[in-house]
Order: sequence, then structure tokens, then C-alpha cells
Amino acid sequence: MRYLSTRGEAAPRGFEDVLLAGLAEDGGLFLPAAWPVLSPAEWRGLRGLPYPELAARLIHPFVGEEAMSLATLRGMTEAAYYGFGHPAVAPLVQLDHRAFALELFHGPTLAFKDMAMQLLGRLFDHVLAKRGERVTIVGATSGDTGSAAIEACRDREAIDIVILHPEGRTSEVQRRQMTTVLAPNVANLAIQGSFDDCQDLVKAMFNDAPFRREMQLSAVNSINWARIAAQIPYYAAAALALGAPDRPVGFSVPTGNFGNVLAAWAVRQMGLPVERLIIGSNRNDILHRFLAANDMTMRPVEPSLSPSMDIQVSSNFERLLFELLGRDGAATRATMERFRAEGRMPVPDAAWRRAAALFHGFTLDDAGTLAEIRRLWEGAGYLADPHTAIGTAAARALAPADHAIPVVVAATAHPAKFPDAVEQATGHRPPLPARLADLYEREERFSLLPADLAQVEGFVRAHARRNA
Repeated sequence: MRYLSTRGEAAPRGFEDVLLAGLAEDGGLFLPAAWPVLSPAEWRGLRGLPYPELAARLIHPFVGEEAMSLATLRGMTEAAYYGFGHPAVAPLVQLDHRAFALELFHGPTLAFKDMAMQLLGRLFDHVLAKRGERVTIVGATSGDTGSAAIEACRDREAIDIVILHPEGRTSEVQRRQMTTVLAPNVANLAIQGSFDDCQDLVKAMFNDAPFRREMQLSAVNSINWARIAAQIPYYAAAALALGAPDRPVGFSVPTGNFGNVLAAWAVRQMGLPVERLIIGSNRNDILHRFLAANDMTMRPVEPSLSPSMDIQVSSNFERLLFELLGRDGAATRATMERFRAEGRMPVPDAAWRRAAALFHGFTLDDAGTLAEIRRLWEGAGYLADPHTAIGTAAARALAPADHAIPVVVAATAHPAKFPDAVEQATGHRPPLPARLADLYEREERFSLLPADLAQVEGFVRAHARRNA
């Protein structure tokens, strides 16, 4: 498997180089040169497999035999999902006659990011040991990516990791899951700003070529293609369980950075009949505005009850844009550069219409989110976190009219990660699982910095050199 940059100027490369690079040198994101497509018979042959086996078989085409054998990858997926809190890894729970919650929060940090991160840490270990190299991982988080990345990379000898989070804009559980990991190779930075500021700092570090080389920078957030590849299997597992490829399905995904829903779209590219992709947004509704009226205009980030979606620059949208523009790297680069310069993305009308034909946007404010949490609890006895509740509300509003088509809602976080909102809505305060019961008593360790590139690079350099 070879990979291309969405901006067309980086040389094509294989999976190992894409894994370690994260972001392409030209500032673009990597995508497969060609999508692997399975026949209906091949999809049927995957039904009923244990999740680690299914994951290995679906991810392997993106890795390639020259990089890693299927048996080696299977060993990694089995290890990655062994400790999850549910034997199905990503179980489906029926909410009503056609809506299902795909629970992606049974990993060590109680969020969907574990589904990819637990595998990514092992992939990094394998490739770095093979090459005798060391990397410094830098990442930005709006809440869940950071803790999942830290959990996956803690105490690994060939990795140093620095995670940036927006000061005061995550839930307390989300923050503590990051800042109470006291491993020497882990550092946390609270940035005085929004998630978009954190994300801009990470991209600026990657675009600083001398610093990138000096630190051997790599990424584990969703700019890294391996993250998207590792999220594809859970959508396939849900679709297969509900009758695909002989029955179409829809997915409703609460998302801010577009990575999770992009993985659902990738399943469609690989041949499964995904009829509708619904995107749930909170008050930071740039994706909803784009799909409704071709309005991809930046606005200030507003804090909400669903902080992992408090985003106004959806990094992974660039991958879809590249496809919508006919894989024209120069056009993608020009569009993204204008977006950064002017705060508005000029997507051609024909490309927008192709996107709006498949993706459907929905937005819900905090009051509506609380009402949906309450509705689920009272009607189905189901306790949902604020992000999942936006997904279920979106599914009810925008699911296909044909009631024979099941709609799968990505349940992205455990309700105990957002206990205040859940208690406000239902009167029930969800407890943390036993393995995290003492989280509020653990020592925290993090540093506070302004959104200043020079200061952040200095911090990263000091951390990496200390652990070299």
C-alpha cells in the first residue's frame, strides 16, 4: 500500500513512513493511493469473527505484507483489545426499533480513542524497534485523544509524548486521566486558549522543518492515517452484525474534527452499503453549516457540555476535500491555504453538493443535549454522555425515512467522564469503573503555557532531551 499527500507535493510512501511521519512534509494529510475494496462475498466471510481478528483482516490491506504480516498484526490487535471491559470490545445496544448504540468506550480511558490508540502504541513499538529509532509524539486534545494517547504510549522506551490541552476546557475526568499519568516519558501542557489553538501549535511544530527533524516528531491524533485505519473495523463490525452487505445501514457520529465519521465513510469506500452518514455537532457547528449551506466559516470556539467537539477547524475534512476535488493536490492546497488566511473555505458548488448528498449535519445546544440524555434515560433506561446524546438526537432527526434501515450511533464516551452533565439531566451520577475509582485522589502533573510556538517548542525540546 502506498500513500499520497492531500496537497500533492510530498513523495508517495509506505505505511511505516506514514505512521512515523503523521503529517506530510507539504502540510497535507496522507490517504491511500487506492482504496482496498472487498466483494460482497468477502464481506460475508467476515461475519461473526471476534473483534481482534476482524480488525487485523481489515487493517492489513492498509499496512501491506511488505511492512507486516497478517499474523504479526493479529498478535497486536489481540493484545490491544485484550483488556477492554466488554468481551465484544465494541458491543451494539439497541435503543429503539431501529437505532443502536455502538459502545466504543470500554477501553482503558473510557472513550472511543482507545479503539485506535491501543493498537497505535504497539505499531509504533514494532516499527521503531525494527528501525532502531526514537520519536517525540506531540498531540492536541479537546478531551479524549490525550488520555488515550498517553495510556497507549506511557513508559515506552522509544517514545516521548507531549499532549496539549486547552486550559479549563475539558471535563475534570478528562483532565485527570491525562495529568495523573506520572510516567517519565509523558508531559502535559495546558494551553491558554482553545483546542484550535492547541491544534494550530501542533501543526506549526510539524511545519517547522528543522524542529521536526531535531525532535523526530510524530503524531497520534487523527492527522495520522493509522488512527483512521484503526477506526474502520468497528463500523464494519456494526454493519456486518446488522446484515451488511445484504442490508444497508446508516451511521450517526458526534464529531468535531471529522476523523471518526471519516472512518465510517471509509467503510463505504471499501464496499459496504452505508446509505447515510449523519454528523452531530454542538454549538460549534461548522460542519453542520457547511453541509446545510456550503458555509465553512471559522467562528470563535464556544465551550459546551460536549467539550471533545468544541472545535471550529476540522482537520480531517481535508481528506474528504481531496476526494471531493478529484484528488487534485494543488486545488486542495489552495483551498486550505485560503481557509487559513481568510477564515472561510471556498468549496466549489459541485463538490459541496456531492458531500451534502451523503453527509447530513445536525446541531444541538446544551439545553437540547440535557433533554436528550434525559429522554434516553427515561425511555430506554440508557445512560449516555453528552456527545453520544447529540448522536442519538441527530439519528432521530435525520435517519432515512425507510424504517428497514438500521442506524448506528457512535457512543463515543462513558457517561462517567461527564458526571455533572449526566447528573443534571437524570439525577443519577454515574460512577467511574473500579479501575479508575481513585482518580480524584491521584497526584496531577502538568505545565501551563500561552499559545506561543517558541515557548511550546522549548518545552518539547527540554522534555525530549531529558528522556533521550
